[in-house]
Amino acid sequence: MPNGLLAATAAAGCAAAVLVPLDRPGIGWLLAGLAIAGTVYAVDRAARNAVRDDEDDSDRDDSDRDDREPRQSHPADTDPGEVAAARAADEAGTDRTPAEAYSSQGNGPAADSAGLLSGRLAEVPWGRVWWTGVALALLSVGAFRAAPWLFVLCLAGAAVAGSLAVVPRSAYGAWFDVLAVPFAGLNSWPWLYRAMTGTRERVGTGTQRVWWSIGVAAALLLIVVPLLAGADAVFAGLVDGLIPAVDVPAVIRWGVVFVVAGSGVAGALYLLAGPPPAAVDDDSFSDRGRGVRRFSPLEWGIPVGALTIVFAAFVATQVAVLFGGDGYVQRTASLTYAEYARSGFWQLSIVSLLTLAVIGVVLRFAAQNGAAERRWLRIAIAVVIGLAFVIVASALHRMWTYQQAYGFTLLRLLVEVFEGWIALVYLLLLASLVRLRRYWVPRVAVGAALTTLLALSVLNPEGFVADRNIARWQSGKSLDTDYLSDLSPDVLPATDRLPDPQRSAIANAVRERVKDDSWQGWNYSRATASR
Repeated sequence: MPNGLLAATAAAGCAAAVLVPLDRPGIGWLLAGLAIAGTVYAVDRAARNAVRDDEDDSDRDDSDRDDREPRQSHPADTDPGEVAAARAADEAGTDRTPAEAYSSQGNGPAADSAGLLSGRLAEVPWGRVWWTGVALALLSVGAFRAAPWLFVLCLAGAAVAGSLAVVPRSAYGAWFDVLAVPFAGLNSWPWLYRAMTGTRERVGTGTQRVWWSIGVAAALLLIVVPLLAGADAVFAGLVDGLIPAVDVPAVIRWGVVFVVAGSGVAGALYLLAGPPPAAVDDDSFSDRGRGVRRFSPLEWGIPVGALTIVFAAFVATQVAVLFGGDGYVQRTASLTYAEYARSGFWQLSIVSLLTLAVIGVVLRFAAQNGAAERRWLRIAIAVVIGLAFVIVASALHRMWTYQQAYGFTLLRLLVEVFEGWIALVYLLLLASLVRLRRYWVPRVAVGAALTTLLALSVLNPEGFVADRNIARWQSGKSLDTDYLSDLSPDVLPATDRLPDPQRSAIANAVRERVKDDSWQGWNYSRATASR
């Protein structure tokens, strides 16, 4: 139980309650994230330094005990470098000591400083630094993007990144690592209670009685003052002037934010104090020493082969459609090319997800007792991934074609981005076939998803949708101004390309929904929209 646990939990909870604007994206979310990250880092660093100091004191005591014992010198105890330096100094006739000569040869304090610096850099937990940076970057989206739905996704991504920053790759798997801090926040309440109990024991019974007396006095005032105020109007006016009005919903919001942020900090410190068992980078596909039922090549080959045949036939039809164009589709399916694209996207997306699950199961349970089995597994899975990648590309092409014909929306853009992330996961699985190691794939896939979300935020999805729809309108197609008017102020920069009637209609509708921001809720997009 680290020192400062209760103070850190209370400080982080108070900071979040003051800084977080619950009803909108704003810079306060980033400030609260910085406060939480700084609090966790400070307490954890102090605890680790205390443990290191205790170990150093123990080593120093052992060294003093050894020094008190008689000890004979031995030639092996002398540093060979200093011996050689002393001999060279004698031959040169210099008055330098062996230690000075040893230092001049590049083995002295300068080399020790370089070695100390490299050692310190090696001790830096770069994985935790990366995930913490991703979490703070996602929280910073609230300072420059006003779309609420986008910030909700970024907030969820920041929570995932924060959990992965606290928990290294554990033996319980990626799902545990992603959700570790929220669940540990609930499990840490008994831990906090023990810390409070220990604090009370250190403070003593006299101080506890004082706090009980203060509590009783406050309870009496809460009962007596309202009764006296109701009995006399003059006293009631005095009370109203002294006691500020209390916004009950605001107090409830502050309390909820305090509990959530405090529990998150306590959960992070709980996991740092007692981390889960670390995963071992062993051969995850080997049968040695495992009681897991493995699939023989025949058992996994039948479903994988069936998928390969069906996918190959589908890819062949896609090649025919690609070269045949709209005329081929109308002759074979009696549909326009846009209708054809619309009819197949969701089915292809489901197929790509199911195929991803099948590949994961096969890689997890396929037997690999010999070089031949591993070679056939690599070939079969690589072929399926290649064909599935073509299916993903076909789904993306269909959705893009459909949007060109019927217009761009946020939902269509998001499913395109998600499908692109699925394609990236396929590439990661393909790379894992080189050594048949997949332990690194889940974390890299999560990191890729969060990086994609951050890139989408930089792109400004609502502005991108508006820009593409305006481009369609300029080419002679219709423009849904009502849809654009329902978006956030992020859409306004793209509307500058429209003539005044349409631009004013969209801008006025958007600005009417923009409310004044407090300093915690400051947002660049809303600030520029109100000008």
